[in-house]
Amino acid sequence: QVQLVESGGGLVQAGGSLRLSCAASGRAFSSYGMGWFRQAPGKEREFVATITRTGGSTYYADSVKGRFTISRDNAKNTVYLQMNSLKPEDTAVYYCAAVPGGAIYVSPIAYKYWGQGTQVTVSS
Repeated sequence: QVQLVESGGGLVQAGGSLRLSCAASGRAFSSYGMGWFRQAPGKEREFVATITRTGGSTYYADSVKGRFTISRDNAKNTVYLQMNSLKPEDTAVYYCAAVPGGAIYVSPIAYKYWGQGTQVTVSS
């Protein structure tokens, strides 16, 4: 079992930056790929970014490419999402998730464990 807890969400003006953190429990953090997803009001949950178990590969949704950066620190059991040049359309609840595989996964169906989510609101 893996428990995930997100933090770092909040209110920020358009063009600003925010850094989300996701802390994982247990001693097998490096066995999981990690992903970030988001869900805006009235929309389905969508893929944002993912990183493989050792941090060797990353992949981003087109909507955030060049603005967001995913990283992980396995010694701290933590994954991060650095969000720059934020836009109002980035407003959503952001979720951290863990997947027990070694490839790149963009579908939420692949992910086994999920955090509770953290709200990000970008004002214009």
